[in-house]
Formats: sequence, structure tokens, C-alpha cells
Amino acid sequence: MVADTRTETRTSPEGPPLPPARSVVLPGRGRTWILESPGPPGAPTLLLLHGWTATAALNWFTALPALGQHYRVVAMDIRGHGRGLRGRPFSLRGCANDAAALCTLLELPPVIAVGYSMGGPIAQLLWRRHPEQVAGLVLCATSTHFSRPRAFDPAFDLAGRGLALGLGFVPGGAQRQVARHALRGRFAATDLGAWAVEQRARNEFSSLVSAGVELRRYDSRSWIGEVNVPTAVVATTGDQLVPPRRQLAMAEAIPGARVFPVAADHAACAAAPRLFVPALVAACADVAARAAR
Repeated sequence: MVADTRTETRTSPEGPPLPPARSVVLPGRGRTWILESPGPPGAPTLLLLHGWTATAALNWFTALPALGQHYRVVAMDIRGHGRGLRGRPFSLRGCANDAAALCTLLELPPVIAVGYSMGGPIAQLLWRRHPEQVAGLVLCATSTHFSRPRAFDPAFDLAGRGLALGLGFVPGGAQRQVARHALRGRFAATDLGAWAVEQRARNEFSSLVSAGVELRRYDSRSWIGEVNVPTAVVATTGDQLVPPRRQLAMAEAIPGARVFPVAADHAACAAAPRLFVPALVAACADVAARAAR
């Protein structure tokens, strides 16, 4: 195993308490960042995959304490986000391969892949490309596709990739300063404002643009019905970003998938934890029980 010895436990006033975090090197890929909770001995393992523009900490901080009581939890920063891999083109398939490489590095048993928003396609692709590493799926506030039907525009794709390439030449420090300035007004009024700004300011702008293009192109409808592991869908029924009808259609297309509704908008993980966390815990328990059988 190749791993960095540096660890971090964040309990500063600016942010919430988090599990220990550390940097790890994925052989042949680069350095990424993970949060870890050991959980009870012999507990199933959850691999948490965050959403677009978020980080592992920002996406999951409200749920980590509850999940850590029942499971071994590993939450990774996706490439180009937070302290995730740098210097590699963003692709959802590449992110799924990164997740598989992390599972191999940590010698994890087959995991329950928990994907939120963008993390949903990554979890789906992890199952499709590395089925031996996936025992179950929990798909939150996500879908099989994100663009409007027949709305894909090659010109948008080309422009987005050109912008991502151009941003790749902007120094990371300059990108972070711009991000802090852009985000401060949005988050300043919240209790966790400064911490949330710093979390998002770590993102790599070029990767965010590429991720947006990738999500617009993503479509798993032709194969999602082949999923053969226990699956739960945590559907945000007030979602203004990922239409609830698409979330429910995804659940209907996956054999045996069960739905756990949350009456909240897309940011339920952070903005409505009293609704989201119990539904997520119930969904993970359901999948873990079925996977054990």
C-alpha cells in the first residue's frame, strides 16, 4: 500500500467535527484525499461519492456521524474537487476507475457505493466497470441522465472543453482566490460559511467545467436495468435541479430498487439533514441487509 502519513482531524470553529482524514497516493494516478471512520468490527463498508462542485466533507458532514456508528465509511474527494487527483482530464469513467483503485489500495471488501448527484453516475459506472468491487448501490438526488432529451449540442460540448482547457493554464492559487470571492456572498450568512467557502475554493475550475460537460452527456438508460446488486434510491422529491420524476424512473428501471423519499430540494444533504440523514441511514441499512443475504 502506498499512502501518505499525514492525517487531519478538523474540529476548528469554522467547520464541523469530521472523521480523521488523510492523503493517499493511488498508484499510477496521483494523490487524493479521504475521510475515514472505522465503524464497528466486521461492519459493511460504505464508499461515499460526493456531488458536483462539492467535496467529501462538504457533501457528507451531516451524515458522517450517523453512518460511522454502523459502517466502515470511506469518503473520497473526486478528481478535480477538493484535494482530489490533479493533472488528469476529468471524466466520469475516470472517476469510477479512481474509486476502484482506492478500493484496491485500501483492500476493501465489496463496498456499498453511495453516490450523491454527480456521485450517482460515478457509483453506477463503478458497478458497471468493476462489479467485483460493489456489493450494493445507494443513489441519492441523482438520475440516469441530466440533459434534456435530444438537447445535446456538440457546440456546447466543444465550447465547454475549450473553456476547461483554458482554465487549466490558470494557476491554482488564482483560481482559489476567484472562487473565494464568488462564493463568499452566497455562504457568508450561514454558520459554516467560512468553512464552506474554503471547501469549494479548493476545487479546480477546469475540472468543474469538464464535469458539467460530462454530466450533460451522461446517459445510463440503455444499461441501468442490468444492475444486479441491491439498490436504494434516496429521492429528493422537492428537487429543482434533478427532476424527481427522473429519480423515480431510475428506481423503477433498476430491478428490486427501493425508494426512500426526502421532501427537500437538491441540497438536502447539507440544508435539510433532519430529513435527509434518517432516509440515507435507512437506505444503507436496507441495502446492507439485502447484500448480506
